[in-house]
Amino acid sequence: MIVFDLHCRDGGETFEAWFSSSADYEEQQAAGLVQCPMCHSSNVQKAPMAPRVPRKGSSNPLARLAAIQAEMLKQSRWVGDSFAETARAMHAGEIAHEQVHGRATIEDAKSLVEDGIAVAPLPLPVTPPSQVN
Repeated sequence: MIVFDLHCRDGGETFEAWFSSSADYEEQQAAGLVQCPMCHSSNVQKAPMAPRVPRKGSSNPLARLAAIQAEMLKQSRWVGDSFAETARAMHAGEIAHEQVHGRATIEDAKSLVEDGIAVAPLPLPVTPPSQVN
């Protein structure tokens, strides 16, 4: 499938239309089947379009985010469900400060923030080390 921006020469509207190929558009246009959805005129032509060209070296943004998160977590220790307790203990000076990550309920996270303990959600889910192949 291919999408074209089309322009009505009579009414001036610009609209999109989908075709199975460029040749399909040409055939439908020649048969008078391509019409403006506003005024139903078949005096329609392709409008100028900017091609979607990916930037050189660009990759999937989600994959890039996952790689950044994985790199960040290399310096962090998984504490699992004891995240809130571990964060509180570090904040109180009961244990040494370090980078940790784990699981917390929404209520636990809100409570930590209300108590002035800096926490942030990770953008992507994390598989616990015990579940990694």
